[in-house]
Amino acid sequence: MTRLVQVAVAGDITEAEEIRTILRDAGIVAELESAVEHHPRDVEDAPQKVLVAESELEAAQNAIEALTEPDELLGES
Repeated sequence: MTRLVQVAVAGDITEAEEIRTILRDAGIVAELESAVEHHPRDVEDAPQKVLVAESELEAAQNAIEALTEPDELLGES
């Protein structure tokens, strides 16, 4: 079985889904897991861990960084 490791923590489910989409587009499968104990009705607002296979951790970090940098930083040396 592949060990899953945390690549990011999202503030809510919407942000977590955005990160998961970035990873999926890079060919990396990600799973979401609640980052905190919370009331069952608060699922939408709970911070989420974004988990990937340990072997994909570096690629996942690179994909997230590449697609979340502000545009003005891309052309600078």
